[in-house]
Amino acid sequence: MKKRTLGQGLEVSALSLGAMGYGKARELPDRAEMITLIRTAVDRGMDFFDTAEVYGPWTNELMVGEALEPLRDRVKIATKFGWDIDQETGVHRGGVNSKPTQIRSAVEGSLKRLRTD
Repeated sequence: MKKRTLGQGLEVSALSLGAMGYGKARELPDRAEMITLIRTAVDRGMDFFDTAEVYGPWTNELMVGEALEPLRDRVKIATKFGWDIDQETGVHRGGVNSKPTQIRSAVEGSLKRLRTD
């Protein structure tokens, strides 16, 4: 697979997989199939995956984390934050929240859900 360089030297596959559609809206009846799809993408050379805490919320990051945990040394994961989501309940309060405490809490939660450091 061809590679691209992002920013100041992060090399990623030219194709990436955005996992947005694998979230609460679908209730993941095919979770096992989605995990297989993600792992197959890695086997075919894809190493860049995108998610966000808001997809679900959290459902998507949990699935992506499960799928990529055994392959973590072979992939890069991008996630996003900034929405005003209660970090205890997952309730989306509307709007955005970029206060330092919210950012810290969102990032810590994402790292846990994505099963990475």
